Amino acid sequence: MKRITWLLGSTTITLALLASCETAKSSANDASSTDSSPASTSQAGGSTSGSGASRTESMESNGIRLTPFGDSPKFAEAQLRLQTPIAMSSVPSGNVAFEYTVSNFQLTKMSGGPHMAQMANSMKGQHIHNIVDNQPYTAHYETKFTKPLADGQHVVLSFLSRSYHESLKHAGAYDLRIVNVGSGMPPTTPIIDLKAPNLFYSRPKDTYSGADAKCIMLDFYLVNTTLEPGGNRVRATINGSEFLLDRWMPYQMEGLPAGQNTVKLELIDAAGNLIPGPYNSVTRTFTVAP
Repeated sequence: MKRITWLLGSTTITLALLASCETAKSSANDASSTDSSPASTSQAGGSTSGSGASRTESMESNGIRLTPFGDSPKFAEAQLRLQTPIAMSSVPSGNVAFEYTVSNFQLTKMSGGPHMAQMANSMKGQHIHNIVDNQPYTAHYETKFTKPLADGQHVVLSFLSRSYHESLKHAGAYDLRIVNVGSGMPPTTPIIDLKAPNLFYSRPKDTYSGADAKCIMLDFYLVNTTLEPGGNRVRATINGSEFLLDRWMPYQMEGLPAGQNTVKLELIDAAGNLIPGPYNSVTRTFTVAP
């Protein structure tokens, strides 16, 4: 009996180790409506298994695989609010002071869950993504910090992030506002319509190496829109391969070659037309170390 028990335990450990990125494929159906839109995932330029409006299987094109996942730890009660700078206010030139109120969410804590060990994880824990004018975000582990901003009008998006950089997507977990820096007169027409559908880029970013390069997360932020079949979607073009995403979820990317890779994200309508907005088409590069 002892020998049988030992063999069963060894088999369980082996199967767990083999799971790796594959866990994301079957877990996407567990997505909570508080953290992602309850729509389906479809694709163009590749192949998708399954059928119907609830497909969440992997999508593949030219050796690149995209897999949605929705089984991350939920923080449905988490709230973030940017206290300063005040929306539409004017602040002095130079380093701008940011101060947030965060509740029901612990900064610097490890998020846990199956994906923390599968993707690039910040050893400093959970944090705030601060995105100015849809430029690469800065990560912050305290509620107060300063950040240099050039004179002029700026769009500031802030949202709570799990330790492995996956955004919290429910209402109350983000803040979007316009801030004016310097003594110059703000433009008559704001640079963005805060009530219109807007897309912001988050991940991937910088360089991935070793185990972090096997599964790289694609994550973006949407405001004032949902994704659904027959409605608005995000067109993701990865190294020239096109994928149509009709579900707001994070995606694991596999099969990326070593070297520089390119991601282009576009917020499009049902007819495939780009939805107007200053950041609704964005292209970024990142590196996979050999």
